[in-house]
Amino acid sequence: MLTVSAIPAFTDNYIWCIHSHQQAILVDPGEAAPALAFLKAQQLQLTDILITHHHADHIGGLKALLAAYPDVAIHGLQSPRVPLVNQYVSPEKSCSISTLELDFKVMLLPGHTIDHIAFYHPQVGLFCGDTLFSGGCGRLFEGTPEQMYASLNTLAALPDDTKVYCTHEYTQANLRFAKAAEPDNQALKEYSHWADKQREDNLPTLPSHIGLEKAINPFLRCDNEQIRSQVEQYQGIKANSPVDVFAGLRGWKDHF
Repeated sequence: MLTVSAIPAFTDNYIWCIHSHQQAILVDPGEAAPALAFLKAQQLQLTDILITHHHADHIGGLKALLAAYPDVAIHGLQSPRVPLVNQYVSPEKSCSISTLELDFKVMLLPGHTIDHIAFYHPQVGLFCGDTLFSGGCGRLFEGTPEQMYASLNTLAALPDDTKVYCTHEYTQANLRFAKAAEPDNQALKEYSHWADKQREDNLPTLPSHIGLEKAINPFLRCDNEQIRSQVEQYQGIKANSPVDVFAGLRGWKDHF
């Protein structure tokens, strides 16, 4: 049976491990030590690594993992910013993992970085790095609001039951902001209560799923009238389009 396990790293990262029959795939291993410990404890052979983007907390463990597993296939875009990638992927094409017989669709999602990608499998889920978080989205370090808004809409178009495996346990902080942006959202209030209980019990709030995010995540709800009004009031702007609302939200969240 295929399993997806969360390996905590740093203070709030998750390295996702997809494993079955003692073979394993890691997603965005920013730190090698916890990943190596998990693989050893579970008696797993690492065969593949998926990389969504070049930030250090997503690729910092590659060198040590490659030393421990010299034959590991590292899948990502061809880029000087991730020089250890040895299996290049292309957007809108499949990334095939032969050992676990999985074909992931590669999705180009500019915004957080200009060359950010995600890996999507209908049965396994969406591994979206720092593009979509539960209740939030990534900062715009390189892309424009228009690009990030389009990227998020691409993800929102996936089936509602798609599991969302993002890379950070930011859910509680995101939901505090979401409640400021849409204070009358009852589903958001209920989810926030659940998330608080999960963290009290030292359990992850992830994975989320697309249907839930469409109901509670303000960055996927930029056509909502209350959110538009809250953005206009806080930012002192006139938001004439959903992209304007998104840009206002992102700027507000950056200083929340």
